[in-house]
Amino acid sequence: MRRTAPEGHGPVRYGPPLPEDGLPVLPELSGVLAAAAGRARDEPVGGAPALLDAARGYWVRRGLPAEPGRLTAAPGANPLLLALTAALGGDVLVPRPCAAWWGPYARLLGRPAFHVATPAECGGVPDPYALLETVRRVRAEGGDPRLLVLSVADDPTGTVAPPELLHETLEAAAAEDLHLVSDETWRDTLHDPHDTVLLSPAEMLPERVTVVTDLAGALLPPGWPAAIARFPATAAGDGLHARVLDVLTALGARVAAPVAAAAGYALAEPEPVTARRSAAVRLHARVAAAVHAAVVAAGATARPPQAGRHLYADLGPLRDALAAHGVGDAQELEDFLTARLGMPAPGGHRFGDDLAALRVRLSTGPLLGGTDEQRAECLSCPDPLELPHVQRALIDLKTVFDDLRAAQRWEPPR
Repeated sequence: MRRTAPEGHGPVRYGPPLPEDGLPVLPELSGVLAAAAGRARDEPVGGAPALLDAARGYWVRRGLPAEPGRLTAAPGANPLLLALTAALGGDVLVPRPCAAWWGPYARLLGRPAFHVATPAECGGVPDPYALLETVRRVRAEGGDPRLLVLSVADDPTGTVAPPELLHETLEAAAAEDLHLVSDETWRDTLHDPHDTVLLSPAEMLPERVTVVTDLAGALLPPGWPAAIARFPATAAGDGLHARVLDVLTALGARVAAPVAAAAGYALAEPEPVTARRSAAVRLHARVAAAVHAAVVAAGATARPPQAGRHLYADLGPLRDALAAHGVGDAQELEDFLTARLGMPAPGGHRFGDDLAALRVRLSTGPLLGGTDEQRAECLSCPDPLELPHVQRALIDLKTVFDDLRAAQRWEPPR
């Protein structure tokens, strides 16, 4: 099962993209983008006033007051994180596991990225005691940790950090004089918003937190790259904002004019956008719960998904059954499940986890059908799990995991 060809497997060259929603583009968004397609002038670096004002309103509605002069837009969260990493300097701290796109920017800039263990109840936010220990060890070895990247609603685990844990982690970060980047790409995809409390780190530690949101999480198709950042309302935040704009200017990182128009429309959250977002969240929550049930029933472990379009499974309990298929590490698990499931199943090593750990991120988008018509039908159906094409996809997934469970059960004793 081990691949020797480097294509598609390099730590920087290959990183699994954000889990897509698999749904047709909202017609109103397509209309706004098409109407702006004739614009020939460049958008300014950092975003035009109309886009930044829409971003300001988006954050105000979430209890995060913002001024357009402390906001920035870019063609995706990737250049924003690159610019922030370059502007802040020093070493970078990230949770283990973390979004696949966080680490490469530190490596690209020649900065070490240190992974910090997460607690048992969630991903995305480091354990506060592990954070303190890591920072002090790095400094003792001559390092200079300055930036902590975290995510309350997490990729890859699909979990949401409890406010009390977040508070302890932020206290530890403040005590060690770290700046935080809060990736809030998935904050609008909570599966049960009435029972799941999500607090932004910027609400708890406003003077130290820069918020980054990739609009591909809940508002725009992934092929229309746009992201926004909100900086602290302090003199240090103003300086960071200016340095980030310098880096984005050097990169030529401008949001394309038609995409900027669509992003501004989506950030204003008119009824078509909010209705589609709510329907998509309900759909993916239903499918994610079914995938979680199948994975756990087979003997694997996974935290119940609370946000996004994905979950993170540990197939360590099925190690003997997987070994019979030549699977002994996360890369081989990725190859095996991608082939068996017929959909991407990136291994945990893509997210900074140990290669030897048999962990994998599973997404729900590929289970919604192979055509736009099938995927659109999922949105309008009262019970999408009863649709034949969704049933078939879930049965196929369950069969793969049930076969592993059966093989594990009958593995001869050693």
